[in-house]
Amino acid sequence: MPKSLQPKVKQALHEIWQAETREDAYKAFDWFIKTYEDKYPKATLTLQKDREELLAFYDFPAVHWQSLRTTNPIESTFGTIRHRTKRSKSCLTKDGMLHMMFKLSECAQKNWRKQRGFDYLAKVITGVKLKDGIEVTADNQIAA
Repeated sequence: MPKSLQPKVKQALHEIWQAETREDAYKAFDWFIKTYEDKYPKATLTLQKDREELLAFYDFPAVHWQSLRTTNPIESTFGTIRHRTKRSKSCLTKDGMLHMMFKLSECAQKNWRKQRGFDYLAKVITGVKLKDGIEVTADNQIAA
């Protein structure tokens, strides 16, 4: 991909996952495919194949979207463990390594902050229906 085109493609992709509603994301997605399909058929085919999975975060509370769009929580969780296990790889048995990883994660969790909107987690677990990050109730379902 030419360097001059990269900012335009990046901006078009951002318009998909930063859309306010799933409908707006679908429109941006369709525009992206139509615009870049001829030049980048493999990339657009991959996006089309995974469309629903890529936009699944619209089924969760809007306060969780920022965390769902990133892998940073996973990376930071295992950063401490990765740092320590590299240095002691050959010194431990499998059980000893698992025990050490568990203890390191226990220590690391003391520094974690709460998930934004953690009070919504119970609703997500119980299967409350959400549309574009907003809980669907009898009141707002009629208005929609």
